[in-house]
Amino acid sequence: MTLAQALSRRKFLIGSVAVLGGVAFGSYSLLRGPKEHPLGSDAPDDAMVFNPWVVIDARTVTLIAPHADFGQGVTTMQTALIAEELDLEPGQFEISFGGPSAAYANTALADLAIPFATSDRSALADGLRAATDASVAFLGVQITGGSTSAPDSFEKLRMAGAMAREALLSAAAQKTGLPRESLRSHAGAVHLPDGTGLPYTTLATLAAGQPPAASIALRPAESWRLLGKPLRNVHDTAIVTGALRYCIDLEAEGLAHATLLLNPRKSGPALSYDAARALSMRGAERIVEIADGLAIVADNTWRAFQAADAIDVDWPPSAHLAEQADHWAALEAALPQTGGGTVWRDDGDAAQSFAEAPQADRIEASYRVPYVAHQPLEPLSVMIKASADRLDIWAAHQLPGILRRRVAWRSGLSMAQIQFHQQIAGGSFGHRFEFTAIDGAVDLAMQMPGRPLKVTLRREVDFAQDHPRPIGMARAQGVVREGRVEACQMVAAGPSLVGSTVSRLGLPYPLSDSQLAIGLFDQPYALSDFRVAAHQVDGLAPVGFWRSIGGSGNTFFLESFLDEMIHAAGADPMAERLRLLTDPLARKVLEAAAEMANWGRKMGPGQGQGVAFSLVYGVPVAEVVEVTETDQGIRIDHVHVACDAGPVLDPVNFTKQVEGGVLWGLGHAINCKITYAQGQAEQANYYDHPGLRLGQSPRIDLRILQNAPVLRGIGEPPVPPAAPALANAIFAATGQRLREMPFADHIDFA
Repeated sequence: MTLAQALSRRKFLIGSVAVLGGVAFGSYSLLRGPKEHPLGSDAPDDAMVFNPWVVIDARTVTLIAPHADFGQGVTTMQTALIAEELDLEPGQFEISFGGPSAAYANTALADLAIPFATSDRSALADGLRAATDASVAFLGVQITGGSTSAPDSFEKLRMAGAMAREALLSAAAQKTGLPRESLRSHAGAVHLPDGTGLPYTTLATLAAGQPPAASIALRPAESWRLLGKPLRNVHDTAIVTGALRYCIDLEAEGLAHATLLLNPRKSGPALSYDAARALSMRGAERIVEIADGLAIVADNTWRAFQAADAIDVDWPPSAHLAEQADHWAALEAALPQTGGGTVWRDDGDAAQSFAEAPQADRIEASYRVPYVAHQPLEPLSVMIKASADRLDIWAAHQLPGILRRRVAWRSGLSMAQIQFHQQIAGGSFGHRFEFTAIDGAVDLAMQMPGRPLKVTLRREVDFAQDHPRPIGMARAQGVVREGRVEACQMVAAGPSLVGSTVSRLGLPYPLSDSQLAIGLFDQPYALSDFRVAAHQVDGLAPVGFWRSIGGSGNTFFLESFLDEMIHAAGADPMAERLRLLTDPLARKVLEAAAEMANWGRKMGPGQGQGVAFSLVYGVPVAEVVEVTETDQGIRIDHVHVACDAGPVLDPVNFTKQVEGGVLWGLGHAINCKITYAQGQAEQANYYDHPGLRLGQSPRIDLRILQNAPVLRGIGEPPVPPAAPALANAIFAATGQRLREMPFADHIDFA
């Protein structure tokens, strides 16, 4: 079968071998039969679809980048992977985010879904990984998150480029009558021995008739032109000139502007409301009842905001615990002792070791982390237009396939009638897993058919409706003996992050929520007695995915307590961690951080170094924070970071991701919390949930190790060690041990 026989304008085939109509290698052999065209109804009539990621017509080459870009640079990464094998140079192709498609199933999710450490390569763990990846591929779950975009794309997108390249070379050989071996691809064209170049756009139709290549070898890293070298972000020029259009910037003829007024207690629609004053205000057009509250339509966004403020609403009470003190009390009640809960690790007998140890050798401590908001810089916004037989929706979202199913269900239209247009976004951090703005926009659009609408949430509504990072608490007991850490048992308590999220998506989750214990049970520390358990506490505020999710709080628990035990033993925090670490890659990372920081050097008065390590998402990261106690408070001077995520595709973006993760972790550890009163969040905007100030930002040095054989993502791994490394540095400088975030509640910062 040729490509032309396999394709229509709307469909391409994915078979059991690598063919031009699609990709079928690894888990993709499960994806058979017709799949939707990656450009949907927006595809040109003469477009040749080489696979789900490469489309060529007579005008241009279009590369599809289906992983959503929220500022983390994945569009650049995805297109570079394809261009590397397709022999395209930057600027020689256009970019599309494509549409929702099962062809874009993310098959790098297994380590986030299974209850095993990433370092566990047992037959059971690997078998469950394979089964999970196969299930995701079969179900076509398209998702951006969990630092999986790079590992999911690494082989698939290079193969996509190589498949298209081979077809174009074969087409050129047929057209010219020259031997295939005498031709080479370069800079968007097939070049003949005499130097003549045949642009890909002139070969696309002929290439569609070529039989599939029997096998294609990907180029080795030593021959890469683009990958592994500094890449310029494909959006750089548009960003610095202000030309990049986010969803909030979109316009359409006849566009109406709207905002949503939703229950700040997240417990259903208004009991009653009075909108008379709002409707009398300049620019206000109408108030529309939607399933979860009210939509306010006006002639511009600001006037919609003002009208929303003028509505007097009586909301029902919260279905969850109303007061913050009750949330903490629920966690306290779940932790009457260090025993009980779901056991995630149980080496030796930590309880017996603690019970038999002399009092002088026992260490005990408790830790707490608060709810924390997502607060992406770009407010949540949606542009939408409904008609009798079609609904178009423009938004940025991490689950485009699920979004389309949800919109179809909510609107009463079929899946085929929903057209989702993915947008670049100004931040997410897990926030765009949710459907708050989209649900309201759909409800409104179905009551205003034929008119394009842009729905924008006020920052205060966004904070109130946010599903924050989970609250958490941990209690720990340890034993130190003869200058060493001998035993540790830790039990944590918190709400189920995964259970809370998937319940809102209407999806089942049969496995235990490993996020309750990620960053605790799976760390490569070799203690003879080491027990980790976790309690799931229900009835708290609904929570959601947040950058580094369970690893954020749990790494703070473990690395803070480990530091306490090491100091109590009279040992060196770096040397003792190195003694305990069993993973050779982890040891190299920690050794690199120690060398960078000149660990153990004599510090000045009021200065201190603190170290923390974590292995989440399969990436070992070590951070050393240096601080100085000043008259104005603690000043963060320097952060040294070492990490190993395997092969690095773009060292510039990699560095940006690490630096951003460190600053994100430090800022939220110092300043941020969400608390509840009368069932609703008390924090409403950046002024009472601030990130790190520019003047507080430290110098950050990074050493990138590439010893790991498997490529991993780097967006989230730098976050977890930041908070405990800072807390440990503050202890070294001041003698004050911080066991609860945000730290600014307990100590001043310069």
